[in-house]
Amino acid sequence: MGLLKRHVPTTLSQNLTRLALGAFMAGAGVLHLTTGREEFRAQVPHWVPVDEDLVVLASGAAEVGLGAALLALPGRRRLTGLALAAFFVAIFPGNVGQYVEGVDAFGLDSDTKRLARLFFQPVLVGGALYAAGLPEGGLRRALTRRGATATRTGRG
Repeated sequence: MGLLKRHVPTTLSQNLTRLALGAFMAGAGVLHLTTGREEFRAQVPHWVPVDEDLVVLASGAAEVGLGAALLALPGRRRLTGLALAAFFVAIFPGNVGQYVEGVDAFGLDSDTKRLARLFFQPVLVGGALYAAGLPEGGLRRALTRRGATATRTGRG
C-alpha cells in the first residue's frame, strides 16, 4: 500500500494525460447511461452471463466514477490510475467478443476496425499507468534501472 500513498511529483504530461482520460471516461460513462445505451448493449458478448443492460449500466457507473476520480482527486492519482488500468484490462474480453462476433457498433463496422481497436487497448492501459505515475520515475528510468540491475546480477 506504500506505493499508492507515497507522494511522487507529477509531470505536466502526466497531469494532462490524467485529465484527458478523466474527461474521456466520464463522458463515455454518461453515454453508457443515456443516449449510447443501445449501442453499448450490442457490444456485450453473448457469453456474458449477466443481463446486457445491467452490464452497460454498471460499466457506465464505473466509468463515470473513475473519470470523476481522475479529474477531482489528483492526490489519489496512483489509486485511480491503477483502478482505471484494471478496468481497461477487465473490459478487454468484451472488445475481443465484439471482434469475434462481428458486432457493428460506434463506427466499428468491419473486422479491420474491430481488430485495430484491440491493439489500442494496451495504449489505454499504458496511459492510465502513466497518469498514475507508474512506473515510478518514468519508463526510461525504470528501463535503465532494470538494465543496470540485470548487468549487476549478470543477467544482462
